[in-house]
This record gives sequence, C-alpha cells and structure tokens, in this order.
Amino acid sequence: MQGDGVARQLRARDASADALGIELVEASPDHAVVRMVARRDMCNGYQLVHGGITFTLADTAMAFASCGGNETALATSAEIDWVAPARAGQVLTAVARLRWSGGRTSLWDITVDADGEVVAIMRGRTRTVGGPVVG
Repeated sequence: MQGDGVARQLRARDASADALGIELVEASPDHAVVRMVARRDMCNGYQLVHGGITFTLADTAMAFASCGGNETALATSAEIDWVAPARAGQVLTAVARLRWSGGRTSLWDITVDADGEVVAIMRGRTRTVGGPVVG
C-alpha cells in the first residue's frame, strides 16, 4: 500500500488532527493536501489564528506526504515564515511538496493559505526511521 491509502490510515489514528478538525484531502509519496476551518478558539489575543496552529497544519501535511511510501518518517526540523494573518472562519489549506530526497532524508516545502491567500511558507525535513506505517 502506498500514497493516499497509507496517509488515510495514518490520519485515522491522528488524535491531534481530530482535535483541530484537520481533513486529509489527498496524498501521494511526494505531496499532500490538508485543510481545516480556523475556529475562534484557535486565535490569539489579536483575534488572529495562532502561529502554532498554522505550523501544526503545515507539519501535518508534511507528515502525511512523507509517509506515502509506507515507511515511517519523522520530522527532524522545520522553519516557517508567516507572511499574512489568518482569521477565524477562514478555510486554511496546507500543501506539502517533496523538493529533494537523498538516502533517508527528505526536504519539503509547505504552503499554507487562508481562503486562497498565502499566509505561511514552511520548509521541513524528515528522516525515514524504518518500519511500515501500516502493516
């Protein structure tokens, strides 16, 4: 099993994605798309979506993409640039794309938009650690 099927099985047991209402739209071994509706309880004191929520959505997209080959991969590092605010009620969509892979390390670019406007850009790294995601 590869791609979307692996990601869907991983999503089914992802409690943090459940708590945030993150939906897996699609996934393959080199990309994934996830989305969620930003809620008021996800906002900071400025009534803007907390950066940690945006980061979590981007990281979740990377996680579902990086498991597409049915080999367990974990994030090793990531950095994010927030380029515009997001607000409660907006649909946030994160798209993760594989940019480079060599050996057990992969480099991902993830873009997060709010109702079609880019709000964050993340670059993350994953490392395969062995073992299947699903048996």
